[in-house]
Amino acid sequence: MTTPPDPDPGRSLRLGRRIVLAVPFLWLLALFLTPFLIVARMSLSDTARALPPYAPHWEGFGRLGEFLAALDLENYALLASDTLYLAAYLSSVRLAAISTILALVVAFPLAYAMARAPRRWQPALLVAVILPFWTSFLIRIYAWIGILRPEGFLDVVVQALGLADAPLGLLNTDAAVVLGMVYSYLPFMVLPIYAALERIDRSLLEAAADLGSPPWKSFWTVTVPLAAPGIVAGCLLVFIPAIGEFVIPDLLGGPDTLMIGKVLWTEFFSNRDWPLSSAVAIVLLAVLLLPLLVFQRALRRGEGAR
Repeated sequence: MTTPPDPDPGRSLRLGRRIVLAVPFLWLLALFLTPFLIVARMSLSDTARALPPYAPHWEGFGRLGEFLAALDLENYALLASDTLYLAAYLSSVRLAAISTILALVVAFPLAYAMARAPRRWQPALLVAVILPFWTSFLIRIYAWIGILRPEGFLDVVVQALGLADAPLGLLNTDAAVVLGMVYSYLPFMVLPIYAALERIDRSLLEAAADLGSPPWKSFWTVTVPLAAPGIVAGCLLVFIPAIGEFVIPDLLGGPDTLMIGKVLWTEFFSNRDWPLSSAVAIVLLAVLLLPLLVFQRALRRGEGAR
């Protein structure tokens, strides 16, 4: 018995495409949009001595009007009026920006050397870059405590070389936080820049040399513009997690190190103020979306110029 032919063979193909496209959207709905809406709802609530520790509570669609009327913007007003939170946001942006710039300064020469290395060496160099990820993140940060503490490894080396007579005192400072973030997120900067540099057609540099362009000018007019997507991607991959970092400032920073990740943890766990901590997280998300929107706009301008 033969199966009758499908009168519309393209229908099954279109259905398969819709199913494939629906999977990532369902994933985002379940793991991003739904938690975001829950946090946004808590940010509009008030602290309460109950479980969960916020009010109003959802009691069904029959009392939807009362539920919506009880929501307010008091937490956001508190964030705008208290200079502590503004200082925490500004300090986080400052430290994350410095870490991103230093990571770029270190990562670009490293990625350039990897891209220009012989093909047989490149896999080993890639493994060397990602090798720190094979060790626990927390252990690596604790190792920096041993390196930066007074009379630690760094002080011993510096004093042995005669570069300083007293301990540097880097631990529990903003400099230690920046150093820890640059070290921790450096592979996120190296890998996209390496991928962009490795795809550059070297005949373009040869053509520039044939036209009389010196190597330094070819580098700035050919290599850097073609590597720009990797540079921007690396900066975003470093800046976004660095601005909300909590572990590194908590372990390497001092009492004067103010970052929004520490403030959020304090409000949520120490003060048990879930609504206010949710408002802090929402504002932080808005701050993080800004560079993403700028990046998308730059990409669209680049595509329009082509």
